[in-house]
Amino acid sequence: MAERGAEGVAERVVEQADLAAVEAQLGRPPRGVRAVAHRCPCGLPDVLETAPRLPDGSPFPTLFYLTCPKAASAIGTLESSGLMKRMQARLADDPELAAAYRAAHEDYRARRDRAAAEEGMEPLPPDMQTAGGMPDRVKCLHALVAHELAVPGANPFGREALELLPDWWADGPCVAPAPSTDSAPYLASDAAKESS
Repeated sequence: MAERGAEGVAERVVEQADLAAVEAQLGRPPRGVRAVAHRCPCGLPDVLETAPRLPDGSPFPTLFYLTCPKAASAIGTLESSGLMKRMQARLADDPELAAAYRAAHEDYRARRDRAAAEEGMEPLPPDMQTAGGMPDRVKCLHALVAHELAVPGANPFGREALELLPDWWADGPCVAPAPSTDSAPYLASDAAKESS
């Protein structure tokens, strides 16, 4: 497998240039940003870690959010190939795989609860979904790949999908955001001050 970027070490200080890049990737300002959870080999963020609640208090269960449109498009191609249906069938037939997928779900939930505690927020209800259909369904490869990029080795289906993806960064970065005139870093604690 080709080198996919940093080893899942979240950067707690998010530079304004990163926020500008993510805004260009998403076509809107990002919300609830806690950290850059992974960088594409091109150097831009491709996965953000977000707060479990948006600034208005509404639940946001997606802790690891894929932002790169090139990666998202490549993952969409995998989804349309029927890969998730095949993964779902294997999940039902392979107890070891099911256990690994449940462990991924528990990892995600524990990390999300820890993020809530660090942000001084009420955690999400324990029965709230984590991401990608975990632990019983394979519903969204984007979320599963984001989890695997942010926490290498954590998500078996995210890892499988990642290994099937082409090198989405090979022809250059997905966006070229305008240079920021504000060089002040964005701290994770600023997430609580954002408007939704």
